[in-house]
Order: sequence, then structure tokens, then C-alpha cells
Amino acid sequence: MAEGAHLTSAVGHERPSVFEVLAQESLISTVRPAIKHAVRVAAENRPERFGWLLQHYDEVYTALNFLLEQYYLRKYCATFAENFYSLKRVYGDTPSSSRLPRGVVWKSLFYVVILPYIKQKMDEKFEDLRHVYNTYAGNQEMSRLSKTFVAVYPYVHTVWEGAVLSYQTAYMFGKCDWHSPFLHLTGVTLCNDLEEGDSISSRSTPWQQLSLQEKLVLVVKKLLNFTAVSVSTSLSVGLFFIQFLDWWYTSETSHKSLTSLPVPDPPERDSSSEATQFNICPICHRTRSNDTALSVSGYVFCYPCIYDYVKEYKKCPVTKFPAQTEHLIKLYITAP
Repeated sequence: MAEGAHLTSAVGHERPSVFEVLAQESLISTVRPAIKHAVRVAAENRPERFGWLLQHYDEVYTALNFLLEQYYLRKYCATFAENFYSLKRVYGDTPSSSRLPRGVVWKSLFYVVILPYIKQKMDEKFEDLRHVYNTYAGNQEMSRLSKTFVAVYPYVHTVWEGAVLSYQTAYMFGKCDWHSPFLHLTGVTLCNDLEEGDSISSRSTPWQQLSLQEKLVLVVKKLLNFTAVSVSTSLSVGLFFIQFLDWWYTSETSHKSLTSLPVPDPPERDSSSEATQFNICPICHRTRSNDTALSVSGYVFCYPCIYDYVKEYKKCPVTKFPAQTEHLIKLYITAP
């Protein structure tokens, strides 16, 4: 037993548990929606200043995440979440103290940052096309490529999730060295970072015996290390704070009634065309098809019109109240 412990410490790394690898993945999955919620709150309060940030949130987040992950992969041989849980990526038989090759860093960035962005965009595209596909008029107007995408993508998504689940199950039972197929494709293994004391042994010469130039270099190094540790600690604390805000606002808004918004003024009636205005959509100004009500205001629109408008502008076109696509209620009018 003691000999095994000695060998483990000599190698400098060991296989992390399945709870550690799942914990670092859950951290990544909660950061994006938590930050987006904070951006949405800011955009609702200051739409002229933060509206563009909410509209292009995915692209801005991906760019910032790319820079962050690139720094951590080059500096700590791990992503931000992996470094947070004291995990490190090891390439082949190289020691865990060495840096990752440039090609491995770029492949890691692709599977950690770029591929999730593509997957999210495909999910959003599928949801949009599925809503259009479920409407009779939209189904007739869809192209053959869009219909094929709606039919095939659920199977692609199933294969994706099935591969991830298979790797996690095999890793849990010790049958595989990777908990994710993307980590396997990157060519690295994940291990615990057990190295300590490297920076302590770097200064073996007493301070009094150092020259002025060596003292300045040592001070600059300590300042840079302190800055890096401060930034890393601040990001870690900020992540926990963002998760707390996300939980707080979710629990607060989940019980909010639809009547919490002020009652909008009734639409002005035109006595000369009162009979013809009843079935007119306020957006396209044509006779409504596939009637859909917006619950935050009570107005009724064509489903394609109000769905596209709310998805793009996040508000009611008549009352300007904040709205989401889940506030749409389809109406089924039957003859008396």
C-alpha cells in the first residue's frame, strides 16, 4: 500500500473519480445560462445599452470563452473548470508538468468551445424549424433541406447523447480512460494535479545574496503570480455568485403570475370598419391564420407573425411588454 502511494506521488497524477469529472462538466453547463440571465435582466432595464449584447450573446460568450480557455490550456494544461477542480490534461506519456503541444491545445479548444457553440445553434435551428413544421402553412413553405433537417436531427442528437452516456458509463466502471468521446478525440487523458511546491523550490538563494536585477525579476514574477491567482480566485467566486443569482431569480420568477404586468389599454376601435378589424393580425394587417394569443398582453396574432416577432424582439408588438416564446398560447376556435 505504501509502495503504491509512493509511486503515485512520483508520477504526479492519478485517475480522477467520476464525480470529479461530472462536477467540472456541470460547472460549464451552468455558467452560460446563468450569465445569460444576468445579461437579460440588464437588457430589459437598459435595452438601448445592453440590447445588442443579449441579441448576440452566444457569439460574445463564445469569443470570451475561447480566450479564457486558451489561456488556461496553455498555462495550466487544463480548461477553466478542470483547473477549478484540480484536474489536468496529460498528452501521451509526457509528464503532467510539461505543456500541451500546440496541436492538442487547438483540438481542445475546438471540442470545448467551438463544437458546443455549433451544437447549440443547431438545437435552436431545429426548434425554430419544428415550430414552423408543425403549422400547416409553414410546412408548405419549408424547403426540402429544412424538412430533411427536422426529420434527421433528432437521430443525430440521440447518437450524440448516447455516445456521451456510453463513455461516462464505461469510465465509471473502469473500462475506459476517457469520460467523454471528445476528450478521446483530443488525444489526452484527464488526471488529478498533485504537483505542489514547484514555485517554492525556485528560490533557493537567500534574498540578501541576490543582485538588484535578480530582486526585480523575482518581484515581477511574484506580482504576476499574485495577479493570476487573484483573477482565478475572482472568477471562481464570481461563478458561484452567478449560480446563486440564477437560482434566486429562477425561484423568484417561477411563481410569478401572468397578471403581475399592468393591464394594457384596450385597442382603439374604428367604427367604420369594426366588422372587418376583428380578425385582423396587428403585425401583418391581414386576416389571422392559426390564431395565437400572447399571454402577457392578451392580443391575438397569426402564429408565424407573433412567433418570429417575439423571438427577435423579446416583446409584445402592441404593448411593448417583455415576452418570450413560451408566452404564446394557440387558440382553437370552433363553430357555435
